Amino acid sequence: MSKNLYIDLHVIQTLPPSCVNRDDTGSPKTAIYGGVTRARVSSQSWKRAMRLMFADMYTEEEKGIRTKKIVDLLAKKISELDSEIQSTEKLAKKVLEAAGIKLTEKNGKVETGALFFISAKQIEKLAEKAIAHPDGKFEKEDKKELQEALKNHPSVDLALFGRMVADEPSLNYDAAAQVAHAISTHAVHNEYDYFTAVDDCTSEDNSGAGHLGTVEYNSSTLYRYATVNAAELANYLGGDTPKAVKNFAEAFITSMPTGKQNTFANRTLPSMVYVTLRRDQPVNLCGAFEKPIRAGEDGYAAESERRFVEYAKKVYSLYASEPVAAYAIGDEIAELGKVMPLNTLLNAVYEDIKAYLSESEGV
Repeated sequence: MSKNLYIDLHVIQTLPPSCVNRDDTGSPKTAIYGGVTRARVSSQSWKRAMRLMFADMYTEEEKGIRTKKIVDLLAKKISELDSEIQSTEKLAKKVLEAAGIKLTEKNGKVETGALFFISAKQIEKLAEKAIAHPDGKFEKEDKKELQEALKNHPSVDLALFGRMVADEPSLNYDAAAQVAHAISTHAVHNEYDYFTAVDDCTSEDNSGAGHLGTVEYNSSTLYRYATVNAAELANYLGGDTPKAVKNFAEAFITSMPTGKQNTFANRTLPSMVYVTLRRDQPVNLCGAFEKPIRAGEDGYAAESERRFVEYAKKVYSLYASEPVAAYAIGDEIAELGKVMPLNTLLNAVYEDIKAYLSESEGV
C-alpha cells in the first residue's frame, strides 16, 4: 500500500482480585515501571484470548492453527484429496522436509521442533503439491514452489500476529499487529488467599479440612494498548482487511485471558476505550502512568482516565500530530474523540478502513 494508516487501541480496564496470567511460580505476573511494582498481563496471554474469540468470528478455513503436529494435519488433508495414496504420513513428512522444515521424532510421532503457525489454505496447497509427487521425490527446484505454498494464502490471525520459523527464515511473516503487555496504572502488592476444602464424606467428629492451600492474586486498573498496520495487513488480506481490523479491535477490547477464571470470576469490560487512526506512526501512551496513580475518592479508574487525556493532549501538542479520526467510549475521554457505543465504534472503524483501501487503490 502506498499510504500509511495505523489503528491504535487504548483501553483502561479494572480487574477485581484475580490471577489472569501467572509466572513459573504461580504468582501473578508483575513488572517494575516508574520505580514501583505493577500488575502485568503479557501480550502473549491476551493474544491467545483474542485468537480464541476468533473462533466465533471466522470459519475453520479462515483461521490459522499453531501446532507441532502439522505432519498429521497434512497427512489428513492428503487423504481427503486423494484416498488412493498410501502412507500419507510418510509423504507429508517428505513434503515438509523438502520445504525446509525440520522435523523430530519422539515416541514414534513425527513433529516440528517448535510450534508452527499455518493456515488451512496453506495445508491444502501443500497437500496438492504432495499429490503431484506421490513417490515423495522432490528436486531442489521444487523447494521454491513448496515454500510459496507456505507463504501465500495466510489466515487472518497469521497475518495479524505473524510467524517465525527459525529453521527457515524465508517462511517468516511480519506481524501486522502489535500488542503491548498490559500494566497497572498504579503500584500493586500481591496478596494471598488461604483456603480450605472440606471432605463431604468425613466423619462428624472430624473437624479438620480435607485440603489446605493458598492462591496468590492482585487487583488492578490496567492500561492496555495495541496497534494494527492497515497497509501491511492489506498486503496480506486485500479486501478482507476492514473485517479483520474490526474483529481485531472487538477481540482486543472485549476478550479476557482465562487464568484462574473459575476461582475469581474476574471477567470485566473496559471503563475507557480510545481508538485512533493515524497516518504518521503508532503512539503508545503508557507514559501517562510512568508516575503511578494514587487512589482517591473515585478510585483508580477515573483518575487514570483523566491522566490519560492530559498526557495525550501533551503528546499531540509536542510530538505527534492529531489522529485523522478518533472514537471513544467513556465520559472522561470525550474531548479526545467522538463518544459512542462499542458496536457503533467498530462499524465506524470498518468504514474508515474501507475508505482507506479505496483511496489507496485510486492512487
